[in-house]
Amino acid sequence: MEPKEILISLRGISLRRDSRVILDDINFDIRRGDFAAITGPNGGGKTSLLRIILGLLKPSEGTVAYPCGKVPTGYLPQKNMIDSRFPITVSEVVRSGLTGSGLARAEEQRLTAETLAAVGLSDHASKSIGVLSGGQLQRALLGRALISSPRLLVLDEPLSYVDKQFEQRIYSLVEELSHRTTILLVSHEMSTIAGMANRHLIIDRRLTECHSSRHRVRCECDEG
Repeated sequence: MEPKEILISLRGISLRRDSRVILDDINFDIRRGDFAAITGPNGGGKTSLLRIILGLLKPSEGTVAYPCGKVPTGYLPQKNMIDSRFPITVSEVVRSGLTGSGLARAEEQRLTAETLAAVGLSDHASKSIGVLSGGQLQRALLGRALISSPRLLVLDEPLSYVDKQFEQRIYSLVEELSHRTTILLVSHEMSTIAGMANRHLIIDRRLTECHSSRHRVRCECDEG
């Protein structure tokens, strides 16, 4: 079977801040249909790598190539990167994932309503994000990432602040999406997610890919 098309190719990616090495000589390809689960210790460079892939951060060395052209991407950042004091409603946050889509207003409203329902926030649509709990804000940001049905979905700690009840819904959403969307997911809570993924990457300045069919991501990499 021929390998699937390469969406993003990283070669020789390194990142330094002053004298500190954050990423060192990262090389790998993201192919259409991949579900890559990424783990590693705090400060190991996971979020920095995602930001480089998304073009939000320039590496010190190396190249990021898009052989098929730029890929429509949905991105769920870590919650602590969002200013909850910004005067915007939950509905507006979710709808902002359609910015630049050119859809008619009625279609935007339909997709927004469907996405709010999918992430369990229909009753909070008109509320300011400043009154949301941490888990509710995380769900609003997830809705923003999902609403456009992107070809590539990048999720940075999607389970942060989410209660156990909605955590199961996220598992279901991610599993459903994995059948039609390429996914890059960073999470410390890997025991369930790892079972869905077809690639397991460990980032600790350098990249290691585990190819074991019995692989289970362990949280011990976060100790110390």
